[in-house]
Amino acid sequence: MTDLSQWAQSGARPGLRIRRPAFSPAVASGALKRLRPLLGWIVPAVLLLAWWAAANSHLVPEEILPAPATVAQAFSTLITSGDLQSNLLIALGRVAYGFGAGALAGLAFGAGMAFSDGFARFVRPTFLIISQIPVLAWLPFLMLLLGIGEALKIVLVAKSVFVPVALSTFAGIRGVPVRWLELARVLQFGRWKTLRRVVLPAALPQLFNGLRYGLTHAWMALVVVELLASYEGIGYLMIYSRQLFQLDVMVAIMLVIGAVGLLFDRMLALGEAWLTRRYGGAS
Repeated sequence: MTDLSQWAQSGARPGLRIRRPAFSPAVASGALKRLRPLLGWIVPAVLLLAWWAAANSHLVPEEILPAPATVAQAFSTLITSGDLQSNLLIALGRVAYGFGAGALAGLAFGAGMAFSDGFARFVRPTFLIISQIPVLAWLPFLMLLLGIGEALKIVLVAKSVFVPVALSTFAGIRGVPVRWLELARVLQFGRWKTLRRVVLPAALPQLFNGLRYGLTHAWMALVVVELLASYEGIGYLMIYSRQLFQLDVMVAIMLVIGAVGLLFDRMLALGEAWLTRRYGGAS
């Protein structure tokens, strides 16, 4: 009777085993979490498949759209000859100098406007006028002023970084909740301690948004300038291949430009995560 009562309470029948279902929400959730990093590659994979299908079915002439295998061969040739590495290093050096100068100037300028209303009223109209002029509109004037040497590329890259970094710095510092600053005064924080433990953690997301946009704009601006006014660099290599009608080389360089831009964004995202853990926990 004891066994029968236990079977009755468990809802099972004598002689039958209770089997757990093969599918459970917990198992499905775990599988989705493991697959989540791969979701961003679905669209590129579909585009690559469509590109391969269009090229192999001759829907688009090969003179206009080279096949993926042809582009891969061109990429391998660029690597073997060293043309890609040398021109890419030149472009990265220009971006490093321009981004560093533009980011430092933007951080200082944005912080100055955020901390001083008088300074903001004095420079804001001029800043807004300058920010509305795109990089390409500055190119003819700066070519007359600076020539087509390295100074032209660095100044234009720095300008493309300066505007988003300054705006994000201003918005991030001004967006710090007033009650946090009041609490810092109650706790008798000094100016440096308030900046490090209150202002910086609160403004950090906005600051990094500006830096990420700035780096993206810097890379795009450099490629455009190298297309129009350079004899070396990744942009020049692409326009030179177009002039020779080497479309496979041109497409390979376009893919390299996109990959480098993605790498820049990921690097800044990792830097933001590290600084958030370091300074966010200190607030």
